[in-house]
Amino acid sequence: MSEKIDQTDRRILRALQIDSSRSQRELAEDVGLSQNALWRRLKNLESQGVIHGYGARVDPVAVGMGLVTFSMIRTRHHSADWLKALRQVLIATPEVVGFYRISGDYDYMLKIATEDIAAFDRVYQHITARIELDTVTSYFAMESIIDDRPLPL
Repeated sequence: MSEKIDQTDRRILRALQIDSSRSQRELAEDVGLSQNALWRRLKNLESQGVIHGYGARVDPVAVGMGLVTFSMIRTRHHSADWLKALRQVLIATPEVVGFYRISGDYDYMLKIATEDIAAFDRVYQHITARIELDTVTSYFAMESIIDDRPLPL
């Protein structure tokens, strides 16, 4: 990031995290800027990569994707080529909604959203048929208590 985020940028980011569907006029009023000044700041935050995009948070249960699974992966492979292949498999698997390289007993963690256990098993079979993994341990979320919480800016 080439430029520092100031308090005005933080106010903009806080407001966008709460509701990015508001008009620029409403957002400008909320953060105390003119529309033109807000627009310039938004474009700057986008060009710096601070804002990655705008979207709606969708309730997974409401759209039939109520089973959230966290799958922990351990591998013996740590080459750049293997990781590239893993990324390609996971990017091509739409049910994988989160993919993290982690520290600790496992190497990677996946967040997978499916309809039910049978659909999860199809995703699991799909992934393991395409790339060699040492260990996969999966945990099924019983309840979402905090998810997609705004960053504390």
